[in-house]
Amino acid sequence: MKSNQQRVVVITRKSRLEELLHRFNTISQSKFYIEHLGGDFADYEDEHKQYQSVVSRAMKILSTIGKVHRVDRAFLPNYIFGKDDIVVAIGQDGLVANTIKYLDNQKLIGVNPDSSRWDGVLLPYDIDSLEYIVEDAMHRTCEIQHVTLAKATLNTGEEIYGVNDIFIGPKTHQSLRYGITLGKQSEEQSSSGIIISTGLGSTGWFTSLMVGANMIAGDKKEDDYSFAWDSRFLYFTVREPFPSQYSQTNLVCDKVTNDTPLIITSLMPENGVIFSDGIEKDFVNFNSGTTATITIANKQGCLVV
Repeated sequence: MKSNQQRVVVITRKSRLEELLHRFNTISQSKFYIEHLGGDFADYEDEHKQYQSVVSRAMKILSTIGKVHRVDRAFLPNYIFGKDDIVVAIGQDGLVANTIKYLDNQKLIGVNPDSSRWDGVLLPYDIDSLEYIVEDAMHRTCEIQHVTLAKATLNTGEEIYGVNDIFIGPKTHQSLRYGITLGKQSEEQSSSGIIISTGLGSTGWFTSLMVGANMIAGDKKEDDYSFAWDSRFLYFTVREPFPSQYSQTNLVCDKVTNDTPLIITSLMPENGVIFSDGIEKDFVNFNSGTTATITIANKQGCLVV
């Protein structure tokens, strides 16, 4: 039975085919470009067709449950979610992670539109199970996996959240100079950047950094560096720290908590940036005099599992 009060927000993204059309304007030009490079254009068409079919089915199913709003990923930063909205992300894992940072404890359901194409760690549901899981979420009978977010607060008044990780470093391939403080320890450093990882992101960039460092040091153990998604701590890792007369390398990897926040002050006149979850175009400037304080965010992601 349809509830006129319940709002369901469906988050979608452009398919690869739609992105090609945006770039080349027509199907024929897009096809020529892909096939000229030796690609299979039919794969782009099949993926697009499957995705649009699932999105269309989802909209029909959800329209029988409540008020449905469809939002493209590009408009997430400016979309205002209601506190009781149920959010459905249809796409790849990255779409789910990207959506979490704009929510404030709203339930988020990840739907895998093509399980033959994507494993979907954050996409536990398919289109056939969508109706019952949304109804479970409405009646609060679903299981929730909480996700800890990282937050960078700047002295400029800007804020940025990270679901997987936050990167602080140079915009281009160079080194960033900065001051770093954790608890009672402080020093100046020069490196290619700092990565602050959450539990959700610990199997990604954080693990690759730790494995690489250990392999270089001669430790060939294949340890598991991941930690729980709802852990009330973060880990920071300094990438390629450089020792010199003006830069030290004592603070290169440690836990970050709200009791021991990580404080970074830029010493670069230009080209310093902060971005999260690998989305480089959504950066904030981090130049001389700017200080970023890294803590655990007050809000959590609420994944329906």
